Amino acid sequence: MKFPSEYPPAERRPVTDRLHGRDVDDFYRWLEHPADPRTQHWQAAQDELWHDSAARLPGRAGFLARLNELKDTGLVTPPVWRGERRFHLRQSASQEHPVLYCDDRIVLDPMELDPTGLTTLDDWQPDQEGRLLAYQISRSGDEKADLYVMDVDTGEIVDGPIGGCRYSAVAWLPGGRALYYVRFHEGIRLRRVGVAADTPVFGLGPISYGVQISADGRWLTISAGTASGNSLWLADLAGGDPERPRPRPVQESAHARTAGAVACDGRLYLLTDGDAPRRRLCVADPAEPGAWRELIPEDPEAVLGAFTLLDGERLLVSRTRHAVGEIAVHHARTGERLGTVPLPGSGSIASLTARPDGGPEAWFAYTDAVTPAEIWRYDARTDATTLWSAAPGRVTLHDVHSHHIEYDSADGTRVRMVVVAGPSRGGPRPTILSGYGGFGIPLMPGYAADSLAWVEAGGVLAIANLRGGGEEGEAWHRDGMLERKQNVFDDFVAAAEKLIADGWTTPDRLGIWGESNGGLLVGAALTQRPDLFAAAVCSAGLLDMARFHRSGLGPSWTGEYGDPDDPEQLGWLLAYSPYHHVRKGTDYPATLFTVSAGDSRVDPMHARKMCAAMQWASGGERPILLRHELDVGHGARAVSRSIGLAADVLAFLAAHTAPNGTDPDAAAGSDPA
Repeated sequence: MKFPSEYPPAERRPVTDRLHGRDVDDFYRWLEHPADPRTQHWQAAQDELWHDSAARLPGRAGFLARLNELKDTGLVTPPVWRGERRFHLRQSASQEHPVLYCDDRIVLDPMELDPTGLTTLDDWQPDQEGRLLAYQISRSGDEKADLYVMDVDTGEIVDGPIGGCRYSAVAWLPGGRALYYVRFHEGIRLRRVGVAADTPVFGLGPISYGVQISADGRWLTISAGTASGNSLWLADLAGGDPERPRPRPVQESAHARTAGAVACDGRLYLLTDGDAPRRRLCVADPAEPGAWRELIPEDPEAVLGAFTLLDGERLLVSRTRHAVGEIAVHHARTGERLGTVPLPGSGSIASLTARPDGGPEAWFAYTDAVTPAEIWRYDARTDATTLWSAAPGRVTLHDVHSHHIEYDSADGTRVRMVVVAGPSRGGPRPTILSGYGGFGIPLMPGYAADSLAWVEAGGVLAIANLRGGGEEGEAWHRDGMLERKQNVFDDFVAAAEKLIADGWTTPDRLGIWGESNGGLLVGAALTQRPDLFAAAVCSAGLLDMARFHRSGLGPSWTGEYGDPDDPEQLGWLLAYSPYHHVRKGTDYPATLFTVSAGDSRVDPMHARKMCAAMQWASGGERPILLRHELDVGHGARAVSRSIGLAADVLAFLAAHTAPNGTDPDAAAGSDPA
């Protein structure tokens, strides 16, 4: 490895902003501009440094080979029914991207659209008859999707491209003659298929929108959300002009998140965290959408995730109880709990689906640490659960176990963590600690090739369910956002200390890894407690919190983090902003920043600036490196790209957490549990 004296030079320029009475230094402001020749020269030198360093990582080839074996499970999703047609995604071991099927026939293969693998299928929605398909694709990672409409039977493109549809919600009118869609941060529009001009239908400004329509095409639900909650409206389209729906309020400007839909029994169902941080289910008459009544109350220990109606009499309700999924059966009219759906194990449940007309069947995805996502079918007539579709491929797995651990954070809050490890081998082991802690998003147990490759090699994987996430409901989320963001970092540090105290690992064998908001977590942890970790991987992380709102999707995240243009909130942000807490002479963990040039969410400038600052400041001999990848972005990518990134990350972490800088198996230790 090269050491600090050999890092590419990066001039520290005396740039200081006076912000609300504070002097905020920004010595590497010039690295915000990717087209600047100075930035390009610096980036090229960092690329050379990384490639030279990566070529000498001893475990890289082994991890790459095993990851290619473990990813052979492929992917399958639950069916989406339209009449008697079922749509689903399936990906075999040899395919770079998931392929969309109608029944058993391929409808859309991203590799047929673009053999380079740089085009991704971001979203799709069949019309109510299953004859037309609205789908969204983006290229080279920018996620600025174009919307198209295809004839399912002929494959003919009958409309599009329609731009500005980043993960746009789509709602079809009956007969496939028109659809509502969301123009990103603008509002809802009506598109008559094949007609070039759209009609703006609803918009309140640059916020996020959702749109959904009932199976009979009569009831249109519209949502407009912010970081703290959303507003919800219901419009009756019967006999009216779809270009001029008249939405009636269900919930307006509330500090609560509520999702609503009119089901096949004609009732408006409302899933809300209003007065229920772990969510409850309410119902209303669509004719009086503001008059709710509670149907299924909040569970004090489980977060309600999704529901679906069967036969107009039974509701299936999925919950997450301390990061483990479950499905209960309730009476649709009274809310009474009737029983539980048998599950194949203690893992994660996702994508609960049923036929639009109800029917007696439901489908859901199940996964756990050693089980690739598979699809199960529940039949209310027999109260039985059967396997509907296994993962397309099978691999041989080693002996791996999950352990659920509880620990206290700095303020005494009880936090949970899942530790995945192999059999006992004696002594502390190289360990990766990961977390997210933001936006109310939970980290759930599931099959991951990179996790298994690490554990099979003798390492330990720990996933902490930090505040800021959604593992314990909305109160858990709010306790880790805005002025309380430090709680997230405290929870993460306490998780590391618990792993050390319980004998799983030691500071010289502990690595951390986080992506996106998890990259911010890693940046904060390594600047606040550099002594606690041997290695860190920060992927697509937010790191300059004084300027995060000036690029990418940063402006939409001020409700989560705070607004740097507000004097008080700037203080919250600067208190932990990783870039502003780099200190000269610190012996930082070996650190790898990974970025994608096409990332339209988190600007790669965060990593460039942080990397330059840490290379200048580092007082030790552990490397600070930057892995920069072209033609991909923040989200979906070809499998080979994902495998290549994971192999590099695991090899880097192994090189700096194993005692002799080799591989995890050289330091395989005992299982303390």
